[in-house]
Amino acid sequence: MPPDETLPPGETTPPPDDTIDDTTPAASTTTAPPARAPGGRVTLRADLRAALPDAAAAFGVTAAVFAFLYARMESGASSTVTVMPFMDDPTTYWMYLLSQAFGWSGLLWAWGTVMLGLLLPGRHVARLPVSRATLERWHRTTSLTTMALMLAHGLMFMAELVRYENQLSWLARLWTGFADSFVPGWYDSGTGQVAIPIGQAALYLAVPLGLLFYVRHRIGPRTWRRLHRFVILVYVLSVWHTLLYGTNVWFGEWPRTVLWLLQIPVAVLLLLRLLTPVRRTERLGGVSDPGASRTAWVLRAGGRLLVAAVVVALLAVVFSGRDGGRERPAEPPHMSPHPQETE
Repeated sequence: MPPDETLPPGETTPPPDDTIDDTTPAASTTTAPPARAPGGRVTLRADLRAALPDAAAAFGVTAAVFAFLYARMESGASSTVTVMPFMDDPTTYWMYLLSQAFGWSGLLWAWGTVMLGLLLPGRHVARLPVSRATLERWHRTTSLTTMALMLAHGLMFMAELVRYENQLSWLARLWTGFADSFVPGWYDSGTGQVAIPIGQAALYLAVPLGLLFYVRHRIGPRTWRRLHRFVILVYVLSVWHTLLYGTNVWFGEWPRTVLWLLQIPVAVLLLLRLLTPVRRTERLGGVSDPGASRTAWVLRAGGRLLVAAVVVALLAVVFSGRDGGRERPAEPPHMSPHPQETE
């Protein structure tokens, strides 16, 4: 997820008007501040170096999730095996399990970076135990790590498909695996026909929206802010992809409920941010406000109502237990892999 818009260094409350300098990120609080480009801009190279500890932690979490999924499949308790009984051999399908592990750690990091981004702009940041500069740095590094995890998730899914299509030549196997994993609309089997394009859309939006932060001095802060608002769509698509295609949360049981539960703080923070925006021009105001047209007022009011409705819906899902999960089948379904390609 891309870094969020912040106040200038040292400010704990927003100015009375829309005069926030969007081209000067807050100074780092590390003992060795990251290298900056001329003009004081944080560079991508510096953030990549700063993200190494965060990435190492993410890959450690991925390894732990992989070990857990491997042990569950080996013991026969895996929900993936319940959905697809042919996948009862973790030594054969270990690349698929690793893809799942990268997907889960990627979603966890996406949740973390979105939460950090929603915490950043408001007046309440001064009351947090860490500084705004530290939150901003964490937000940038977790954003870069999230993109790497999303890409690894797709690449391991592709690797599993390349392994499976062993009736084809290597070149044809590589193309088939790549197309099924990264070309929208190419995968034509089961739930993946919908779920995979949704995940691809999340990836293809996350990368440019994340990296635009590092060129916002070229495109202009106002343009960058407008594009940055689509970040929440990346997260929504990621969760949607998981709910549709994550076999570990297919059934209406506690793992799926926990996934829904984690979305409540995201929606609440988003609502608070919309209700108390930092910039005066983003406040709801009134229809008579000379700086806002009736259309803009309606859109802003509609956005606030929509997010409020989402908060209510999430609470209803969690407390009612009706989370869209499937019933666990009494007998294993008669499912098999999609037919292998032939030349």
